[in-house]
Amino acid sequence: MISQLSWKIGGQQGEGVESTDRIFSTALNRLGYYLYGYRHFSSRIKGGHTNNKIRISTKPIRAISDDLDILVAFDQESIDLNAGELRAGGVVVADAKFSPTIPEGIEARLFAVPITAIAEELGTSLMKNMVASGASWALLGLPLEVFNKAVEEEFGRKGPAVVEKNVQAVKRGAEFVLEQAGGPLEQFKLESADGKQKLFMIGNEALGLGAIAAGCRLMSAYPITPASEIMEYLIKKLPKFGGTVVQTEDEIAAATMAIGANYAGVRTMTASAGPGLSLMMESIGLSGMTETPLVIVDTQRGGPSTGLPTKQEQSDINALIYGTHGEIPKVVLAPSTIEECFYDMVEAFNVAEVYQVPVIVATDLQLSLGKQSCEPLDYGRIRIERGKLQTGELPEREPNKLFPRYEFSEDGISPRVLPGAMNGIHHVTGVEHDQEGKPSESADNRRKMMEKRMGKLDSLRITDAVKADAPHEAPDLVVVAMGSTGGTVDEARLRLAQEGMAINHVTVRQLHPFPSDLLEPHLRKAKKVVVLENNATGQLANLIKMNVGCHDKIESLLKYDGTPFLPSEIEKACREMR
Repeated sequence: MISQLSWKIGGQQGEGVESTDRIFSTALNRLGYYLYGYRHFSSRIKGGHTNNKIRISTKPIRAISDDLDILVAFDQESIDLNAGELRAGGVVVADAKFSPTIPEGIEARLFAVPITAIAEELGTSLMKNMVASGASWALLGLPLEVFNKAVEEEFGRKGPAVVEKNVQAVKRGAEFVLEQAGGPLEQFKLESADGKQKLFMIGNEALGLGAIAAGCRLMSAYPITPASEIMEYLIKKLPKFGGTVVQTEDEIAAATMAIGANYAGVRTMTASAGPGLSLMMESIGLSGMTETPLVIVDTQRGGPSTGLPTKQEQSDINALIYGTHGEIPKVVLAPSTIEECFYDMVEAFNVAEVYQVPVIVATDLQLSLGKQSCEPLDYGRIRIERGKLQTGELPEREPNKLFPRYEFSEDGISPRVLPGAMNGIHHVTGVEHDQEGKPSESADNRRKMMEKRMGKLDSLRITDAVKADAPHEAPDLVVVAMGSTGGTVDEARLRLAQEGMAINHVTVRQLHPFPSDLLEPHLRKAKKVVVLENNATGQLANLIKMNVGCHDKIESLLKYDGTPFLPSEIEKACREMR
């Protein structure tokens, strides 16, 4: 029996690949297995090769597998593009309709199943994805009733007749392949899972859920890959909590609407990707100048311009930190797990209100769209902090005196009041202003206001601003990373540890203000530092050099072809850099 297995389905976009993956993985989740998914798809509605890969394990996993055990193919292109991942003894389940062949040199067993023909016999070729699912599920020897339950959940809204047809499609696919194979394949027999209920979601769903838990009741946004799922999730969920989603005409409107709603006292967010973030820059500056809370999610993707809108990249770091003109206080967070996506959203809203600043939560495509298992969330950890928001009765002001909205204070944070509050009237403007918000070009006032704003984040450290797994006092290497790459680094470390290599792993979760004091001790004791990131110029490495130093120790491990790192790639690079 085996403890883990990798399964992939490929075909043309719009052919049912996504729904097949969803039902297959949902059924596995019901059995209690840990799952980690990767979705490769084209930047168009229909057509173009797409594939979904799922890693199945009896233990927690946070990385894509290097190899592949089972490939389900709807066309020859899917075999040609993905067969190279198949390990010796792997299996291809393909539609007999296109007379499938396995490329020369690939040691894999082919099951040509009349997937389309069976589906058409049952009434429609649309059910071929269920035939294929049943065939590959049967090879694992897992209980068919669990899969049928997932089918019922997927198609139940369409009525019992549709459910029954799809159940029959699953059954026919299973029967055909089992007859060919002579029963379930022993080499794919998985050990029993723990049976414990686990959450199974993409990072975007966790971000949306975290926003709701944080008290967000309005999202203003414009659809863009890979951020749209946050909007789609909240469209369904926010109305249940008295909130709503507004689809704006563009990202400029989305950001300014969010600023206006936050000014009025409603916790509001927006979300986008690189191109949308570019359009928001002036608004982010307005948030900083007016000291109005603002929460933005940036789901990084391949750039520049339209770039690779459906592919992995971590190249917005410089834009996130330095994109706005002028200088404002700003916070940039980078969650690295599904759980952190949830908890970091709560912290983002709290930081935005307590410090009265824009907060950007930066994910990447793999973390945003890669579906994976997640331990139950602890809602008892949720705390809502609104900082210096004045909600009680305000004292009367002296004649001709307004509320000191931008009052100079020891910590740089001024009292805040909601519009319409008695005795709370004040000016709000994007130009430089005095303590009451009135425009001012006084050199002395300008200096004091800049120092007030820029100084209020000096001591900010979010929860686990730098997350370290550092068991070695004098490591051969320290690998520094961010975002979705953490699990991949850890898997490579485990393999290298068997060769006697001592490697510490540090994840930077607060990109700005940069937590130099927390990162420096880890770098100083390392012989060499490897900074791993999905971009071409080493933006995280340059950030570390600027804030910490250690130039002579730092080497970059970069990948910018649109695909996530594999454990084997990190393993090979670390071995060479040792």
